[in-house]
Amino acid sequence: MTTFTSTLPEDLLKELTDAAKNLNLPKNKLIEKALRLYLEQINKAAYIKSYREMGEDADVLKMAEEGMAEYAKQLTDL
Repeated sequence: MTTFTSTLPEDLLKELTDAAKNLNLPKNKLIEKALRLYLEQINKAAYIKSYREMGEDADVLKMAEEGMAEYAKQLTDL
């Protein structure tokens, strides 16, 4: 595991200390969990944004419609 050193504002460090005590966790584990959750949310937001952008792209919509038409044909043929 790599060591990471950082500075935090006093009020945030106090909140971290209090939360770690309340949760009975070491501060580094609480920071790790919080950072993992935050990065996961960033990835989800980027994923959602890319789908919204694709939804506005006429070429992507046309390909999707063509694909659905082919899928419907395959179901009908069965």
